[in-house]
This record gives sequence, structure tokens and C-alpha cells, in this order.
Amino acid sequence: AILLFCVRSVASDNVTAELAKLLATLSIAAPPDMVFAKAKDALAWINAALAYTPEELAAINEAVSERFKLIMIRPEYVSLAKELVSKLQSNLLVGTVIDFSKGINSTEYKCSEALNAIDDGVDELDFVIDYEAFKRNEVDYVRKQVVDCTKIGLDNNKTVKWIIEIAALNNHEIVQLTALIKNCVISNFNESQYEKVFVKSSTGFYVTHDGSANGATFSAIKLMIENAFPLSVKASGGVKSYEDALQMINLGVKRIGTSSARQIANNENINTDY
Repeated sequence: AILLFCVRSVASDNVTAELAKLLATLSIAAPPDMVFAKAKDALAWINAALAYTPEELAAINEAVSERFKLIMIRPEYVSLAKELVSKLQSNLLVGTVIDFSKGINSTEYKCSEALNAIDDGVDELDFVIDYEAFKRNEVDYVRKQVVDCTKIGLDNNKTVKWIIEIAALNNHEIVQLTALIKNCVISNFNESQYEKVFVKSSTGFYVTHDGSANGATFSAIKLMIENAFPLSVKASGGVKSYEDALQMINLGVKRIGTSSARQIANNENINTDY
């Protein structure tokens, strides 16, 4: 069966005729038993999906068909993504980035956005840490942010990742911020919870002024791994080949974030920046 997602508005009148007009669509392969009882039910669900771009729908479909572990979705789309994953009868996890992309909003803002995502059914929460506050030596503020936000995630049985944006930091700052997150978790949470907290390298959206890499680099990941244990490290951005992925895994990363997972797994050429 093929479920067609309309990429324009659909009127509720004359449902049968409107279904026939769904030609400007993105096709998503679905299980044969993914059906709606009435045509109007299908249209209602399609209307809810109109907020998605074709690229986002394709990304979810690819993640399901390739049996990826996780897909990252903007907070406002978490609920719809969870519904789509459920209808596709998949175990794909849905994550979102909190305080994307610069992480400069207040801790209260981060907590509120995280709670909204939890209400929408999110599986994993990736918080962009206020690395600029850390660079200003506002260490106590950053510590409290890590503890408060991590507690919300763990109390709701979510995996929590802290994005430190390594392209904005020097090596010393990478070491110190990674260690700060580790120490906050060790001091405030049970050992059994450590496996649900990661330190993550990058958003992939930081703009460097000299054209240097804005994602994971081998040297930075090595520093993170050396200073994060017993927390795990996720390398995001910058992994652009099968060989890169293998080297990251050999360094000790437990997760790799990329928009080119299928191409990497199939050892294909990659033309994206993330």
C-alpha cells in the first residue's frame, strides 16, 4: 500500500474528489494494514501532516525503511512524527533538539520546551548547552542548567544529550565543558542512569568564521571521550564516509549523528555538509 501525503491544503468538502487530486504528493511506503476507515479520516490525518516539508517526510520514511535507531525532529513536529512512526509500525525513536541552535535561552525556557516535547511523546532530548555562558565563566549557572534539564529528562525516562558545540570552543574549553557535564551527572544522579546521558559534539549549524569544520573532528572527539567517561559521546556532523564512521567508532563513540546515514552504511558518495 502507498500512503500519499499532500503538500498543499486540502478542502474538507467532496472528499472523494479531493483524494483523487492528491497528485502533488510525496509517496511513503506503508504496511498493507495501514488503512483509514473513511476517506475523511485519511484527509484529516493528511491535513495534520501538511506542516512537514517533503524532505522531512522522506527522512522519516528512510529512517523507518533503513531501520535506523533515531531521527531528530524539530520540537513542533514531534507529536506528528510519533504518530507517523506508530502508523508505520516502526520502533524508530524520535528525538528533538532543545533550545536550537545557539542554546542561549534561559534554563527555564529549556525546561519548558523539554516538558512540551515530553508531552508530545519524544524519546530523546538533546539540549544545546549555553556554551557562551560557559565561555564567560558563568560556571555555576551552566552547572545548574545541566542538573535541572537532565533531571527533567531522566525523571521522565528519556535519554538526554548535551550538545557542547565544539566548533565554538578551543581544546581546553572542550575538555573543561565535557568534564563539567560528567561531574554534574556523577554528583547528582544514580550510576544506573549514566547510560542515558551523552555528551554530543555539535548541532551542525554553527557558522565558523574561517571556514573550518563545524561538526565532529577526530581530535575533538578524542578529547571528549577522554573526559566524558562514564558518560557516552555522540559525534554529530562531519562524519561523511564509511571510513570516518569506522574511525569514530574505533575512538569510542556510541552514537553518530548524520543526515547521510544510508549513504554511509552503503559506502556511497556524500554531498552534504552535515
